Amino acid sequence: MNNNILNTGIQEFINKNINTDISSLLLKGINLEGVTDKDVVEQIEAKAKSKTKLPTWFKTAQIYYPNKLNIEQTSSEVTAQYKASLVDGKSMVDITGGFGIDAYFFAKQFDEVFHCEINSDLSKIATHNFQVLGAENITTITEDGISFLEKTNKTFDCIYVDPSRRNDVKNKVFLLQDCAPNMPLVLPLLFTKTSTVLVKTSPLLDISIGIEALKKVSEIHIVAVQNEVKELLWILKDTAIHTPKIKTINLTKSENERFDFQLSDESTSEAILSEPLKYLYEPNAAILKSGAFNSLPEKLQLKKLHKHTHLYTSEKLTDFPGRSFEIINILPYNKKVLKKEIPNSKANITTRNFPETVAQIRKKTKIADGGDIFLFFCTNLQNEKIVIQCKKIN
Repeated sequence: MNNNILNTGIQEFINKNINTDISSLLLKGINLEGVTDKDVVEQIEAKAKSKTKLPTWFKTAQIYYPNKLNIEQTSSEVTAQYKASLVDGKSMVDITGGFGIDAYFFAKQFDEVFHCEINSDLSKIATHNFQVLGAENITTITEDGISFLEKTNKTFDCIYVDPSRRNDVKNKVFLLQDCAPNMPLVLPLLFTKTSTVLVKTSPLLDISIGIEALKKVSEIHIVAVQNEVKELLWILKDTAIHTPKIKTINLTKSENERFDFQLSDESTSEAILSEPLKYLYEPNAAILKSGAFNSLPEKLQLKKLHKHTHLYTSEKLTDFPGRSFEIINILPYNKKVLKKEIPNSKANITTRNFPETVAQIRKKTKIADGGDIFLFFCTNLQNEKIVIQCKKIN
């Protein structure tokens, strides 16, 4: 950490060039006293990436940024706020602290937060930023989080872990035993220091594999932002759990779409199949990840188009965690029919349980992207390939 970066003139240069092309900057040469060109470029790149991901940090003067890879790997502000809302108490420890986004929001829920980060430079950066942000109840510890737990006599209301998903050769991994720390291996230690463990994992992790590896799963939160699944959050309790609760949330600019169900409900629920009715519903990404394909229609009193077509329908409009459409027409999958029925040969295309990709369909039908018409290429309950023409309900 080069403290000269925080000098007024250098900060003004960074802010002035936040949208400047980096290669043109390097071509001209930066030549600021007390810092290298690389130092300044790293600050510009990382701050630029923080504009929408970390608005509190971006808007705060005198924030010091790590390299852009750290910014890419850290939680976004919106997901950090959500995970902090799941736990509270007197004390907690983040044993994989990183840049400190999660710890900052945990500090709003706990009287005392410990931030463990083995990288000394990153630990110094986090310490500086916590001071700038006024997070006075965070204690930073430059040490591996597991080593800290092994040595401390303290116990905590919660331990938070975001295992590193890169192996020794910097390849991405997502199975829990391949991450660091190895969660199945360290859980016994964690439960000697707390009764609640909150774990963040890759959205690629299969839910059944995660349950098997983590054992004492109380709740699983599937967190999507703007319909893209970003995190799986696992709340572990040091008590026997028979069946975890699944909580899905899609954080959007206009509203937060939620749907909860018991994992055991899915195996006992059965969706009623139907031809497309007046309205069509497409579940958000968090629900699709959760696998609530039968629980969803049963709870919301909807019907399903086909066992493997995860689209739902009803005669009356209902509030739905995803996109809702009014059905205009139901067409056979026929090139001539589509050419006749689709005005201006322009539409938004989605496929569900369909043998061709969107790209293949566009090439075959010459339907361009865009417009107000939505086409769902799917399979109905008679195993026929159909196209449902819709308009979106805002």
